[in-house]
Amino acid sequence: MSAFRGKYADELIANAAYIGTPGKGILAADESTGTIGKRLASINVENVESNRRALRELLFCTPGSLECLSGVILFEETLYQKTASGKPFVEVLKEGGVLPGIKVDKGTVELAGTNGETTTQGLDGLGERCAEYYNAGARFAKWRAVLKIGPNEPSELAIHENAYGLARYASICQENGLVPIVEPEILVDGSHDIDRCAYVTERVLAACYKALNDHHVLLEGTLLKPNMVTPGSDSAKVTPEVIAEYTVRALQRTVPAAVPAIVFLSGGQSEEEATRNLNAMNQLKTKKPWSLSFSFGRALQQSTLKTWKGKEENVSAAQAAFLSRCKANSQATLGTYKGDAAQVAGASESLHVKDYKY
Repeated sequence: MSAFRGKYADELIANAAYIGTPGKGILAADESTGTIGKRLASINVENVESNRRALRELLFCTPGSLECLSGVILFEETLYQKTASGKPFVEVLKEGGVLPGIKVDKGTVELAGTNGETTTQGLDGLGERCAEYYNAGARFAKWRAVLKIGPNEPSELAIHENAYGLARYASICQENGLVPIVEPEILVDGSHDIDRCAYVTERVLAACYKALNDHHVLLEGTLLKPNMVTPGSDSAKVTPEVIAEYTVRALQRTVPAAVPAIVFLSGGQSEEEATRNLNAMNQLKTKKPWSLSFSFGRALQQSTLKTWKGKEENVSAAQAAFLSRCKANSQATLGTYKGDAAQVAGASESLHVKDYKY
């Protein structure tokens, strides 16, 4: 049997290609209630529905920002929320030419018999949930698998389990009209060098595409959300040019040309690091059959949060900070970023959190 050709095939292909439009990328605003609570706590704002809505409205209603975006990943609560004036967020995004997406996994649990490695929950009832989300306006989905680099990690078991979990999720999404973002995140935690990260990234991505193929997933209707290939968080830093070279080479070796776009996660890099690394990849003169873009959460929101502080009088300044990052990353997808967004407060501070959970 060949790849999936269900009733949504043409729509999936069109939506995946649209999300990968050069000059645009994804805002990951899909933090769970617990995770957004940590973000709000960092600026001394209470984690209640009205404040979560206010932050997301600030982002989605920033004048000019949606022109830099092709998709926004929402948490389930946000998919059904409205602006203060009563307009559904889904409508705000659609009018701005942005596809709404939805986080569908239920978080990670420890994989028995491993050294703290994990697998992702959420396959039970996923088909029904995807159908509901599609009816509510979502057109793509996200599922995060997490792997770590250690002396003997990732284990063959963790690689296999996470690859097949991602493939099963992708298959269920496509049956229900949602473009699956395949996200095998290899955490940056550790003292390994960039060569070790490249080796592990290639192994993990090769396993993912084997599993996607085994599950007859229509690759033209998917997106990949990988980590960038970098040294570990406790290792010496390297230049964006080196990260670009290693990352693109790992992708060339493992990701089929049928995949329309690769939307990187920021993985705790500072806003400025994530943008400069993406820019360097797009400046690289080599074969790149997919568009290289972004699906950033923390690396699009940190300076915005710091500027907002939960205060009404800071909204326009916070929106200016957000627009600055959106434009910077839009330029980075074209390889034209000049570094002029680095001056915004918080843009260069590390966002690394060990063993990061959503």
